[in-house]
Amino acid sequence: MKPDLSTLAEWTDHYFLKTQKIIQHFGDQQVTYAVFMRRPVISAPRLAMEWLYYITDQRNIKIDFKLNYQEGEWVGAGEPILYFTGSFSGLVDLETIFLQKLGPSCVAAFNAYTMCTDLPYVGFLAMDARHCAGLEMAELMAYGASVGSKAAQIQTNAKGFIGNATQSTAHYFGQDKAFGTMPHAFVGYAGSTLKAAEMFHKIFPDEQMVVLVDYFGHEITDSLDVCRHFTNLAQKGLLGIRLDTHGSRYVEGLDPTSSYRILDRFVPQSIRGYRTELELKYLIGGGVSAAAIFHVREALNQAGFDKVKLIASSGFDPLKCKIMATTNAPIDIIGTGSFLPQQWPETYATADIVMYNQEKKVKIGREFLLEKLYK
Repeated sequence: MKPDLSTLAEWTDHYFLKTQKIIQHFGDQQVTYAVFMRRPVISAPRLAMEWLYYITDQRNIKIDFKLNYQEGEWVGAGEPILYFTGSFSGLVDLETIFLQKLGPSCVAAFNAYTMCTDLPYVGFLAMDARHCAGLEMAELMAYGASVGSKAAQIQTNAKGFIGNATQSTAHYFGQDKAFGTMPHAFVGYAGSTLKAAEMFHKIFPDEQMVVLVDYFGHEITDSLDVCRHFTNLAQKGLLGIRLDTHGSRYVEGLDPTSSYRILDRFVPQSIRGYRTELELKYLIGGGVSAAAIFHVREALNQAGFDKVKLIASSGFDPLKCKIMATTNAPIDIIGTGSFLPQQWPETYATADIVMYNQEKKVKIGREFLLEKLYK
């Protein structure tokens, strides 16, 4: 619930502080704010509203909310997500922080929703924390992902986000602990992929094991070595292979021609239509492409390891998920931080006062904000 009253003035826009002093001198009014965004989003207002309640409770002033779109509902561009009414002098310096807590979560929720609905058979893990600008953003993004995920689960029966990578925000995903596999640094420390798996299993023998297999560039060889060594886990479905190959090279055994041939065998329709350069990269390019996923899955199945889970990561944003959906790519879980807003200006929420002491009044051009006020 940061900031609190003791530090609020340090973080709010200064012209709001000046306005507050003027109002306190000339007399207060009851005002109604309309809050909206300029792009379609999924409504995710809870953290912003909780903070506003927290501050106004400390100030002992009453605030009334009218929520036009419940948490998880789709909101059109320019439509007021909510209205709130209260003392102008008590609210005027809260706008800066309130908007910071609203906009980014709504866009993250929208992105998470589209990813989950495009790939309803895939479970997602939120691995965004390292890409966030501080702890507060990490919480806002986890919250947003959970809202988008729940909306997808309700509307399309999607698996959605099954967990995340940090303990502090695990509760947003209905978990009491975070999930984690092994980083590349650990595989390098171990000296081989198989050795890393052995070390991991020795320390965490009761946990499902997910092995990162791209460190040495031997995704197929190392995957099969691990599966053969841990046959019991593999046969019980307690072993997973995580593919995180970066885009500057191909998965072991692939190149552009062989990638094309794999998709032509499994999902020929996916490469027969028009594709942009980026879409084509996601299909047959380097890194964790659709072709790479089919390639690894086929190798595992042919060796008798059809119960081994395939976890994909590396740049899985809404577009990449949409392309994977066109191929029905055989992914069990996607690890992603790429539901984070890519165009930060899209996260800007706006608040305009639309009523002063029960009198409708809004700046020219924003009259549309009054439409839902009494509905």
